[in-house]
Amino acid sequence: MNEIKLYSEIVLMNDKPNVGLLKGDVGVVIEIYNNHAGFEVEFMTKEGRTVAVQTLDSSEIRAISTRDMLHIRELEQVA
Repeated sequence: MNEIKLYSEIVLMNDKPNVGLLKGDVGVVIEIYNNHAGFEVEFMTKEGRTVAVQTLDSSEIRAISTRDMLHIRELEQVA
């Protein structure tokens, strides 16, 4: 498995409906905690507008792989 590094893109592994995120959404790691046990991740629109910043456990994200296919979805609303 690829080690997740600072500023790398990750994939969300489960829905976070309270902040409008869905499994498969792509975010960027902006902080790493406790030797990769936790991560601060920013989720943005294609234009770079922040949708959510979440502190997530390592089990809630994974590194992007060469076999991943990206998909675009429209948000209900962007703050």
